[in-house]
This record gives sequence, structure tokens and C-alpha cells, in this order.
Amino acid sequence: MTTVTRLTTGSEFEKKASYSRLVMLDNWIFVSNTAGRHPVTRQIPEDLRQQTLQVFANIETALAAVGASLRDVVCSRVFIQQPADVATVMAIIGEKFHGINPASTVTCPPLGSEMYKVELEVTAYRGAGTAEVRQITLPH
Repeated sequence: MTTVTRLTTGSEFEKKASYSRLVMLDNWIFVSNTAGRHPVTRQIPEDLRQQTLQVFANIETALAAVGASLRDVVCSRVFIQQPADVATVMAIIGEKFHGINPASTVTCPPLGSEMYKVELEVTAYRGAGTAEVRQITLPH
């Protein structure tokens, strides 16, 4: 039987917009677009690096709640408010996803507020982090 698990943080945003921070369908995990708001203080760091690290902390907490981790991420979608911030954000993405190497999309659309400098959405498969990896490199 298929099991759907919905994780909420209890935020007002989730309640008003009727969405879950994370939905897990069997072993597939879908994490909603996540900003760098600290879950306790509700503050968003102004510093780009700190905001990006908080985004990852929020995602890692959600994944851990369902027995998964960043190692299970198979796809990421990165939303960066200012094109000038791409190099900084992608350096952090590269650190966090080093050796995981998910499929990835990076774009610079307007975000819901100018206070959000970066947001990240991920798809994971619980167990992918321990799966056998076959690497294929295309000639260039």
C-alpha cells in the first residue's frame, strides 16, 4: 500500500497557502521551495552566505525527520534573487552537494520578497545516498 507522509513546520505561510514543507510518497521525497528563515527566531539573515546555509539547515532538518539526508537528494532547483549572487551561492551548493551531484537547475527569478536572496527546492529518494552509483561521462 502506498504511504504519503506530509511534514509541516507549523509556519503561518504553510497554513495560509495549504502546503507542506515536505511530502514523502513511499521513498520519494519532495521538499518545497525553502527560504533561509530560522525556524525558532523566524529571522532571515541578511548575509547571503548565512542565508544560504540556513536554507540548507532547514532542508536537512526536514529530510532527517523522514529518515533521509542530503545524500539522498537526486534533483535540486536553485532560485537566486540577484544574478550577481550566483557565484557565491553556487560555491556553497558545490560544498553541500560535493560527491552527491544531483541534477540541478539554477535560475534568477524574482522571489516572494526582496529579503529572500536564495531559495532551494529538492527532490530526494530515501536510500539513494547508499545506492550503488554508476558514473557515465560523455565525450566532449
